[in-house]
Amino acid sequence: MFGLGTYAYFWRHSDRVPEPLSLIGAFEDTRAHGVELFQICDYAPLERMSDSALRDAAAAARDLGLTVELGTKGVVPKHLSRFLELAGIFDTRLIRSMLYGPGSRPSLAEAETWLRDALPAYASAGVTLALETYEQLATVDLLGVIERIGSEYLGICLDPANVVARLESPRTCVEQTTALTKNVHVKDFAFTRQPGWVGFAYSGAPMGSGLHDYAHLLATVCPRERGINEIVEHWLPWQDDAETTIRTEREWTRITLDYLRSTP
Repeated sequence: MFGLGTYAYFWRHSDRVPEPLSLIGAFEDTRAHGVELFQICDYAPLERMSDSALRDAAAAARDLGLTVELGTKGVVPKHLSRFLELAGIFDTRLIRSMLYGPGSRPSLAEAETWLRDALPAYASAGVTLALETYEQLATVDLLGVIERIGSEYLGICLDPANVVARLESPRTCVEQTTALTKNVHVKDFAFTRQPGWVGFAYSGAPMGSGLHDYAHLLATVCPRERGINEIVEHWLPWQDDAETTIRTEREWTRITLDYLRSTP
């Protein structure tokens, strides 16, 4: 299933625009795109919302016919336990996280211990924890932790764009993680020359125009055959003013959804 995530609404959620979009507003916009899945990922207000506000947001998602996934950072057991509680409110079956979180950078052994402590509750609830590929940790090290634990409720959130900053190949990352992938983040990316031709900037690009070989990912991971959701995100730089940035963000969402719908 295709979905939109909060990173597809990064600027519309921010205080740099005149009227930031609420979470429920993003839900409504998602359904207006004909999409039935939304991933609330690294959305800071979520952890500050009251229980009543959380229930209202979950009810709004249900009324709109949306399936909700959650996303956070870190594997501290108490934090993972809280997100499992949130998963119960939203009827979530997948939570994306990262091995490191705010104020927490465990060793691989410590992270493995924490995950072993947290996973029985996740398995009992039928919730999968998907750890994202990213530049702070070698993909092979992340895979090693997951493989040693060996739980069907623990796997990879595949985002090959992130690993470039570690000088890893996105294509290799896709091939390494295929068997354990549980979730996919969808965005294109490209290098552009900095002004004066000194150095490069690495950021997002409209889907299909950058360096991401998404056809290779589809052929290798086979997410649609395996029931793995594909979540649209953007790495869109600020476009000088709010109006242009919002318009471009919306356009990138349309382009990405059209691209996904056109691929077998």
